[in-house]
Amino acid sequence: MICIQHTTVYAPDEVIEDGAVLVADGRIQAIASAKQMEPPEAAHRIDGTGLHLVPGFIDLQLNGAMGHDFTEDPHTIWPVAAYLPSYGVTSFLPTIITAPLASSTAAMAVLQQPPAGFSGATPLGLHIEGPFLNPAKKGAHNPNYLQLPTETAVANWSPEAGVRLVTLAPELAGALDVVNVLKQQNVVVSAGHSTATFAQATDGFDAGIRYGTHLFNAMPSLHHRELGLLGALLADDRATIGLIVDGEHVHPALVKMVWELVGNDRLNLVTDAMAALGMPPGSYRLGDFDVTVDETTARLPDGTLAGSILAMDTAVRNLITYTGCTLAEALPTITSIPADLLNLPHKGRIAPGKDADLALLTPELQVHSTIIGGQIVYQKNLATENTEG
Repeated sequence: MICIQHTTVYAPDEVIEDGAVLVADGRIQAIASAKQMEPPEAAHRIDGTGLHLVPGFIDLQLNGAMGHDFTEDPHTIWPVAAYLPSYGVTSFLPTIITAPLASSTAAMAVLQQPPAGFSGATPLGLHIEGPFLNPAKKGAHNPNYLQLPTETAVANWSPEAGVRLVTLAPELAGALDVVNVLKQQNVVVSAGHSTATFAQATDGFDAGIRYGTHLFNAMPSLHHRELGLLGALLADDRATIGLIVDGEHVHPALVKMVWELVGNDRLNLVTDAMAALGMPPGSYRLGDFDVTVDETTARLPDGTLAGSILAMDTAVRNLITYTGCTLAEALPTITSIPADLLNLPHKGRIAPGKDADLALLTPELQVHSTIIGGQIVYQKNLATENTEG
């Protein structure tokens, strides 16, 4: 049992100054002002003075970190998951990019067998990005493995089997039939790496597509007479929009424009981070390719952006800097919005009964400590007080 006291609590509908949150059995038990809550004697008390208590961050697109690439070796999902709480991430979707379908099958099997004693961010299931992508917008995906979508290929994909999100190009032959199958199997479908027209994108939304993979990237630019997938994602309220806010994939001024258009109603920050996250500049892998990484970007030899080196806590700070929004306004983009998209009502909010996945942030919005399932899994100079009993 943990009681976090004297902290600023970011509850769904209010910000509680000098608040307190009681956690037990992996769930949030109570929220109140610190003056109103007297924790049980057995509670482990955490002094959150000067800190922000926020829901744990959820990343829907992560290719790897710490030198590990999930597509190349899905077993590295677990060591990366153990590392992610240092960025405030409490759950995520390991992303498998375009590869033989056997790679996705292998990654699904890995998720079924967490290591003994594992402690870290929770892999909620895979994000399979490819191979059902348009070759004209392949980005850093290997064109040798791209293929048309088929119902047979996705017949066994479900959250129970380890698949939560699938990115495909809706204009491809057979794509809408596959969207329908995945929808029936409770897998969220995203449009991305696509040349879809506005009409084709809308047909995709009608079929059940509910997400857009990294807005602006790997899709045609906006044209005032043919809005394409980009315009359809911005215009259609049914779609949640993924956005990489690293200042490289999308210009900060354009991030602000998107914010002013859709705000925190359906905007979802993702990192799309690759193996170089948390590592020095150098050469790293993304799928089959060697990627050159400097202080700010990851690129193929031809200059194509190949994922990012963005950490999720940095993404939040960037959004606030680029748009002028508040922390309270920014938080849904990495907490409740992705949780709702994946139909995980127990995650993404600080409220009684919700999972005790939490992060404490400093006034500068650096990660101070992270709690997952009611257990402290990361802490940096955390001031705590154990009560007797």
